[in-house]
Parts: sequence; structure tokens; C-alpha cells
Amino acid sequence: MERLKILVVDDESRMRKLVKDFLAKKDYEVLEAENGAKALDIFFENKDIALVILDVMMPEMDGWEVCREIRAYSKVPIVMLTARSSEQDELQGFELGVDEYISKPFSPKILVARVEAILRRTNAQGEDILIAGDLVLDKAAHQVTINGTPVDLSFKEFELLTYFVMNQGVALSRERILNHVWNYDYFGDARTIDTHVKKLRSKLGDKGDYIKTIWGMGYKFEV
Repeated sequence: MERLKILVVDDESRMRKLVKDFLAKKDYEVLEAENGAKALDIFFENKDIALVILDVMMPEMDGWEVCREIRAYSKVPIVMLTARSSEQDELQGFELGVDEYISKPFSPKILVARVEAILRRTNAQGEDILIAGDLVLDKAAHQVTINGTPVDLSFKEFELLTYFVMNQGVALSRERILNHVWNYDYFGDARTIDTHVKKLRSKLGDKGDYIKTIWGMGYKFEV
């Protein structure tokens, strides 16, 4: 079986080596870039990169710029690393379509665990078709259609909608949603989920009404 490729982008060689060594132990093929420009060159030269680990603070082209460039062409999962832990940075990352946001210093084992969790979800096999009203969700193809028209969702928006559809009629707290969709205990502001729900509702058009707000608690998906 071909090894999955992960691109690690950080201007600190020591940090790249640390992350690479831990990923290599799990049999991932690791590509390295020391700056944003090199990262984009490598990314567009390799069409089969499964995930990108991206540092925010880099000279010339920072992680946000690299993320924007990648997101203009690809929905590949992106894990953002940052030395800062401000809520504004985190929200900006989620707005740009970042899938995970990890503050330095961090445990390499935790980073690898999160990477594996994302890749398990991304590469989950099966031909599960979920139907909710006029909405059809194809888990295998990672595609959503409404009355036959495709809806362009980010990786995280798709995962969030899948969780909602699989739990139709169930009242879900923000904490529960984050713990299941993000697949780890979330220690930040649980209201971050509101940003994702707002964007998801917008993309679903009038079907966004399927996602009901439960004030003071979270959400419920009902057709």
C-alpha cells in the first residue's frame, strides 16, 4: 500500500525534523518546506499530498497566505501550528478552512494522533449515502447535493453536516459537536462551532433551516 504524503512547513529546521521523525514512525512519507513559497511549489508539484502541517509565523509569506493559496484550489486537510494562542487567530484559521489549530509548544504524539484522526475520516471507506429531505450526502465521494445540485463544502463543513445528518432529531451541545467532529477534547471557546454552523447554513441556502438553534445549548438537525 502506498504511503500517505504529508507536507510539513516550518522555517525552523529543528521543528520540521521533530515532526518528521514522529510521522515517519507511523510510516507516513514526509515532504518538507522551510518557507511558504517552497511549500506552494511542493504542494502543486505533488497532487497526492494527503495533509499539510503549516506554521503560521514564517518570513516573507506567512501561514495564512499559504493557506489561502491552497484553499483556492484544494480542500486538503490543513493543521495550523502557531506560537500564539489568541482566540482571534484561531477564528481566522477556521474561517480560512483550517481543520486543526495547535499552539506551540505541543506534544508531537498529540499532533500525530490528530493527524491520524483527520486522515481516518478523510480516507474512510464505504458507500454510505445519507438522505435528509432534499439533501443527499455521499460519505464515500465526500459530496453533498441538494435536489441534484452539488454544494461546495470545506472538509470541516462536510464533517459537521455528516454528524448533524447522522444525529437527526438529537439535541447536540456545542461541546459534544466539537468533541465528535474535531475528534479530540477541545479546550478553546466552544462557540467556535457557531462560525462553522453559520457558514454551513449559508451554503445550504433555504435548507440551512434544517439546522435548528437550541438557545443556550447547541443545535439540532431536523427536516
